[in-house]
Amino acid sequence: MNLAHTTVLLWVWGSLQAFEIVEKENIFQRTPCPAFLMFDNAAYLADMSFELPCHCKPEEVSAVVWYYQKHLGSSHTKVLTDFDGRVLTEESQVRAGSDMLVRFSIRMFSLLVFRAQPEDSGLYFCGTRKGDYFYAYDVDIQSGEGMVATFKDQGQEPFADEHHGSLHIFTTFWEWTPCDRCGVRGEQWRIGLCYLQSPGLSPRYRKTLPEVVSCGSQAVPRKIRAQAREHTPELLVQSCVVPCEKKVHEGVMAILSYVSKVGSRPWLPQVPIQFHQQRLGHGLIISCPGARPEHAVAWDKDRQYLYRTQYLRGVNRSMRVFIDHGNHLHIRFTQLSDRGIYYCWRQGVRVAGLRLGVMSWGRYRASFSDPETRSAVELTLVGYLFITAVFITIHLCRCCCYLFHCCPKFSP
Repeated sequence: MNLAHTTVLLWVWGSLQAFEIVEKENIFQRTPCPAFLMFDNAAYLADMSFELPCHCKPEEVSAVVWYYQKHLGSSHTKVLTDFDGRVLTEESQVRAGSDMLVRFSIRMFSLLVFRAQPEDSGLYFCGTRKGDYFYAYDVDIQSGEGMVATFKDQGQEPFADEHHGSLHIFTTFWEWTPCDRCGVRGEQWRIGLCYLQSPGLSPRYRKTLPEVVSCGSQAVPRKIRAQAREHTPELLVQSCVVPCEKKVHEGVMAILSYVSKVGSRPWLPQVPIQFHQQRLGHGLIISCPGARPEHAVAWDKDRQYLYRTQYLRGVNRSMRVFIDHGNHLHIRFTQLSDRGIYYCWRQGVRVAGLRLGVMSWGRYRASFSDPETRSAVELTLVGYLFITAVFITIHLCRCCCYLFHCCPKFSP
């Protein structure tokens, strides 16, 4: 390719980029900002990641800054900005329980918050560095601690709506997830969040339906919010069966398939498998790569399917192996029978496996980050405190007896 062709290609590519930028600017030109700042209500489940688009801004503004307030008019405001050379956060690098200042990114004027927590509920403003606001959101992050699971195959029904005079509290369900397995019986579910309808809501908050907002919205008065606190999110689960998509073997896999017809070949895993060695009696939490709480995730142990009807958290209080509402597999107090390969399905496709080995010997380096170590230290301290309290009590009683001459005298 000569210099002339290269120059033409670069000119065309630059023209397409300019056209794309003009189109994006035209979107903001067609969406005027409201004269009076309103708040769009949005609700999510804890540990989910969400995106808040800045739907409008003045044409002369080339970069936006996001602000966060716990309550409207609060004196404490967090500034969420990617200025000063901050590296954009990736969701895979975010750890649960981290502060929101390390769990966000700004991309194309939109705010991305990763693994949101109930403490992140509040008001989010899109504006400039000077503090001018263009667009705002009222975000409600509902906790999944008290989430109730309803299994349709067992004839169970979701919670009934609550009516307290003019107050109507109900559950709004999302769309069904895809089937979490293919080729065999799988499960699918839908998440339901708490919403309410009341005539006494603030008019500054934009609602999808008249007088309907999420239960934790800032538009809800405190008295009404306290009444709706007992209406927890719900999880509706049902069985499903879908066929697997046939994939064409290419390259090395095609050659190995041909060789297998001629003679025997070594066993090759269909998905990437990682090996992990776990000490006997210690807990383990397994995550599915690339999965989020809203994804359809399933777990298998070898050829055993771990269905949510039996292994979902809360189904049985004495469960040692269970799946939480964030799609993580928990193994409490690992036993030798837990050895095997644990497969993970994501959106109906098996994506990864973990070969778990359990060792009952060897040196183990204690660390306070280990919950078993912390429990052992706490129990030891409690035992010492109890023994010390008994010792002091006995000596105090003896001193009181000698002081008031009430102790019996023993003669030899």
